[in-house]
Amino acid sequence: MSTAPDHPYILVRRPAASLNDGIVTFRDREPIDLDLAAKQWEAYVGIFAEHGWGIVEVPVADDLPDSVFVEDVVVMFDDFAVITNPGAPARNPETDAIPAVLDELGIEHTKINDPGTLDGGDILKIDRIVYVGLTGTTNAEGTAQLRAAVEPRGFEVRQVPVTKALHLKSAVTALPDGTVIGYAPVVDDPSLFDSFLAVPEEPGSHVVVLGPDEVVMSDQAPRTEALLADRGLKINTVGISEYEKLEGCVTCLSVRVRR
Repeated sequence: MSTAPDHPYILVRRPAASLNDGIVTFRDREPIDLDLAAKQWEAYVGIFAEHGWGIVEVPVADDLPDSVFVEDVVVMFDDFAVITNPGAPARNPETDAIPAVLDELGIEHTKINDPGTLDGGDILKIDRIVYVGLTGTTNAEGTAQLRAAVEPRGFEVRQVPVTKALHLKSAVTALPDGTVIGYAPVVDDPSLFDSFLAVPEEPGSHVVVLGPDEVVMSDQAPRTEALLADRGLKINTVGISEYEKLEGCVTCLSVRVRR
């Protein structure tokens, strides 16, 4: 068994040669600049490396267009992983490589099985609360299987409706202090979250927490960047335009392993 990097570290997967064929649901299809996508992926990973995070690469899968969005296929709960069962059948093979990677890292894991479906992009964790978006990709049975797997480990699962975006985390994410942020026009019911802050730009809805006062976000939301900086956060921006064309965001491109 391989030795896992010191915590924290991220799981990532390089963009597939077939990235242009990725699934698009809530926006018009645009051509992908594969060279730019590769550079943006390197820059994204580089931010974590510069902050001392270890980098673990899942083998690239050039025949799986959406495989770069590795967050959708595995979700971490402390030192336990749940391998998902993507709602889009074409994405099911993306999970095939994950068990071997987790085994090499010494991470215990389980899997969501039919008829349950679940995408990692529909999971928002805030401390021990797990918000699960009910979407076109995650169903009630998938949520029930997730609850059975993680509630015995001290997590509380809460279902929330998502009808205006592809995934829950296409609409909302959370700041280091647990405040949920989102672009109000695509959030079904902000009152379902214990604390909600509306942001002025849709790309500003998505952050990855690097530390207690630091986040990563898209470079396409300058007003939101200023809003979050005024709250005392250090902001690391990155260009992810080619992934945003496929309804991706900064959370989708990695799985964070913090313990």
